[in-house]
Amino acid sequence: MWLKTGCQIAFDINIPTPFMLMLRPRSGAQQWIELEKYILTPSTPIVEFTDIYGNLCQRLIAPVGLFSINTSVQVKTPEVIDIAPGAPFVPVQFLPDAVLSYLLPSRYCESDVLVNVACEITDGYLLGYDQVAAISQWINTNIRYETQINDYLVSATDVYQRRWGVCRDFAHLGIALCRSLCIPARMVVGYLHGLSPMDFHAWFEAYIDGRWYTFDATQQTLKPGYVVIAYGRDAADVAVFNQFGPAIFPISQNVFVEQLGNNC
Repeated sequence: MWLKTGCQIAFDINIPTPFMLMLRPRSGAQQWIELEKYILTPSTPIVEFTDIYGNLCQRLIAPVGLFSINTSVQVKTPEVIDIAPGAPFVPVQFLPDAVLSYLLPSRYCESDVLVNVACEITDGYLLGYDQVAAISQWINTNIRYETQINDYLVSATDVYQRRWGVCRDFAHLGIALCRSLCIPARMVVGYLHGLSPMDFHAWFEAYIDGRWYTFDATQQTLKPGYVVIAYGRDAADVAVFNQFGPAIFPISQNVFVEQLGNNC
């Protein structure tokens, strides 16, 4: 599935302001970046580095005045999302070292206090993929999905108690419940074709039977069209932009995902 994705974000800068951006998808097992555009207006010196999760990050100092970021990517993604009912749980002692950090509680995913909840939700399910599928389905059924509320960041336990949230809240709760069952889980931020209203999107992945599988509790069924920008433990690791100094909010933000022809 060929997609063209990207964003335009504009700021009104009062003083020179350091930014750290996370807006460049990278090629990997589930996507191939064919063409890319990344334009800063005005043109500004920028340095790129790779963080500890493998995400491409950009550092810059935004100048005073109107400052905008314009990105677009032509990317090939799978025609179907892999599912694996019955795929087995991997005991902790056999997990790769690089996966272990995704077992631990993190700022927005307090897995250590949700063990009983996770056990109740997954009672009677096979260990592994079926447990995570049950968690995702439970969240989809029991947590109200809000798309218009630009809510402040809350934790997984807050979402469980209040029973509503935006996409990142659904991901946080899914991650925390998985980790409480010793299933590694990580947050993913990117784009989703067909999302309405269109915006950046968040979902989660769980490590089962030796690989990562996609889960999105905001959707009743998984559909193709996901483009990954970044992975992390929770939202604190995957912000598409961080600015340092007096708070600055975008004066405009537009996100787009378009399907292209099959011969791109």
